[in-house]
Amino acid sequence: MNNQKAFIFDLDGVIVDTAKFHFKAWKKLANDLGFDFSEAQNEQLKGVSRAASLNKILAWGDMELSEDEFNKQMALKNENYLSYVDTMDEKDILPGVSKVIDYLIEKDIPFALGSASKNARNILKKVNLFDKFHAIVDGNDVTKAKPDPEVFLIAAEKLKASAGNCVVFEDSLAGIQAANIAKMISIGIGDDSILSEADHNFKDFTEVEISFINNLLKEA
Repeated sequence: MNNQKAFIFDLDGVIVDTAKFHFKAWKKLANDLGFDFSEAQNEQLKGVSRAASLNKILAWGDMELSEDEFNKQMALKNENYLSYVDTMDEKDILPGVSKVIDYLIEKDIPFALGSASKNARNILKKVNLFDKFHAIVDGNDVTKAKPDPEVFLIAAEKLKASAGNCVVFEDSLAGIQAANIAKMISIGIGDDSILSEADHNFKDFTEVEISFINNLLKEA
């Protein structure tokens, strides 16, 4: 381990807005099962695994499925989601993100992806960011969902950075809590009333100035 700062990015809602695709796919699933699904409910699924998300949705719809049907519905949801993902390209990178990533590259600062998404690698390839990350940890690499810090601790290990020197960008409360449990610096991207437990908050990356990144790099 060294004392260099390292950065960890969540994917959905931080680098790209795939939340809208998840919402469309989950809404279709719920509607096909005979009940509705709201954007407010979708907010509660941020950072939550696919199986746990489906369990929540079924509870909201007061419905139970057999194990086979449960797995079938998870697969159908993912097929619909991936059909939306297939349309993605560089224009889907959220505003301000590339500025920060390019600066980290310029300064030779290591950074990783830490996401619950099992489609993260495919998405990064679609938006031409895959080769820029020093490490990628996604839903295929972890067994515990946020707020368990597993995904971030694995990312830190891959970056050869101590947890205390890692900076995490997250848009979900569960993600912020995971970063805090790991004793990492947590940066909330989104609604600060929801992400109030973060060390720092920004509405989006357009508000993240390079001077702020420099100040983080200088902190002991």
